[in-house]
Amino acid sequence: MTMKEWFARCPLIAILRGVRPDEVVEVCAALERAGVAIVEVPMNSPEPLVSIGKLAATFGDRLLIGAGTVMTPDQVREVAGVGGQLLVTPHADPELVRTAKGLGMMAAPGFFTPAEAFSLLRAGADAIKLFPAEAANPATIKAVRAILPPGTLVVPVGGVSVENIPAWTEAGAAGFGIGSSIYKPGDTPEIVEKKARALVAAVNAL
Repeated sequence: MTMKEWFARCPLIAILRGVRPDEVVEVCAALERAGVAIVEVPMNSPEPLVSIGKLAATFGDRLLIGAGTVMTPDQVREVAGVGGQLLVTPHADPELVRTAKGLGMMAAPGFFTPAEAFSLLRAGADAIKLFPAEAANPATIKAVRAILPPGTLVVPVGGVSVENIPAWTEAGAAGFGIGSSIYKPGDTPEIVEKKARALVAAVNAL
């Protein structure tokens, strides 16, 4: 499936920052029940490769599982080695995108300026992540999309919530990276499922 097809299933990327390997499968199962199809474990979480490996083994045939806060090509290779299929970065590093694409992964790297966006797209990015979105606004996506190639998938990450999803969508957001609004350390699977269902309902209502 392409990134556009994954977003057609559900345009949310659940960011499980701080999740532990002993809870990650139950948390992801709650997300799947709520309708979420893309799950990211940031590399600054406890034992992230263990968690990503567990998710890839359990859900990899039906969910897009990957890593966030990836900083080096070696980390990209490690993520691929445990079955991760998605690279997400907080910053604009074309080398990481090229490494991921060479390994058959999808790449959604971070950008904040048009120059960064174009450099990432040239490297083969499947989507580009506007980060930190709370330091921008929906008008930023609208302006940037006017100069990007048609069909570019722009994903705001940071501060996205049920309340502001409509404004981001109207501006042209293709998907949304959701962190603490969907999971924060200490949340039970039941809490995660409740929050995820509210977010899925918000995007389905548009």
